[in-house]
Amino acid sequence: MSRRSTVLVTGTVLLLLFGLLGAVLPVPYVAQVPGPTYNTLGDINGTPIITVTGREPNDTSGNLNLTTVGIPQGSLNLVRAVQGWFDDEVTVVPREQVYPSGKSVQETQAENRQAFLTSEQSARGAALAELGYPVQVVVQGLPEGSPSAGRLEDGDAVVAVDGTPTPDQDALLAVLQATPPQTAVQVDYTRLGVPGTATVTTGAAQEGIGSALGIQVLETPYAPFDVDIQVDDVGGPSAGLMLSLGIIDMVGDTDLTEGAVIAGTGTIDAAGAVGPIGGIPLKLVSARDIGAVLFLVPAANCAEAVANAQPGLPMAKVATLDDALTALGDLRAGRTPAPC
Repeated sequence: MSRRSTVLVTGTVLLLLFGLLGAVLPVPYVAQVPGPTYNTLGDINGTPIITVTGREPNDTSGNLNLTTVGIPQGSLNLVRAVQGWFDDEVTVVPREQVYPSGKSVQETQAENRQAFLTSEQSARGAALAELGYPVQVVVQGLPEGSPSAGRLEDGDAVVAVDGTPTPDQDALLAVLQATPPQTAVQVDYTRLGVPGTATVTTGAAQEGIGSALGIQVLETPYAPFDVDIQVDDVGGPSAGLMLSLGIIDMVGDTDLTEGAVIAGTGTIDAAGAVGPIGGIPLKLVSARDIGAVLFLVPAANCAEAVANAQPGLPMAKVATLDDALTALGDLRAGRTPAPC
């Protein structure tokens, strides 16, 4: 065999070997792709995302879609990683950025799911505050063995204990600290807008002096109806803004979309501040694919969004829930919302 043939054969073998290794050799990176979008005014597999109990929800039109980032199952090999680096609709990031070391995939997913559930609470509070509902002490849970079990329920607003008003947690704590354990107290509450009274025999306080009702509470806006949010298999806090808008559309006085398809993203806190999120380039692709006419961008993500703008998809800069409502009002009026 000639020298040239030997080099050619050797090169071919090495190329095949590297190709095979690249196809099976995992790399410490993760691919992210445009994920599904969910209309907060609609349902997922027949289950409404937002359910209102205690009043008739508004007839809504259009879409207020939360956007997500997808992570394909399975480890990423060298070939797929290289392909992803050259694909505008795939982002390849260090695995550590998605799954921190020291935590399993399951632990990370559980933390992301808890962050989503916390964002639900913030979204509900921000929406009801925007609509003008007052802050009250609201039951958020009853631990096993609670003396209030069967008497109080999640969502009840605790109005008074033995005739002493409890407009905030400090007032509730003060009256319970002055009450010995095993005391039968009268708890005045409001449930779905209807006043009620329950007699609860208090338990011992876990810390300090006095007694306890055995309830977890939160100071949050209270409305005479209940809002429940159900979105399975979504993690992280980035759906907060769109969930708040969905609630406002369903129980407020304005049709926010007037039939238009709106998409967006952003965290939200109880005061209505919109925070930044990850994956904005991929979320813009998802919004483009569903035909959105406007994308609501957290103000802190605007530079990244502009660098990854999608043709035909206007973007509105929002730093607060009020900004988002103003942008939607501009769209309905035929004006251009404040852009990134």
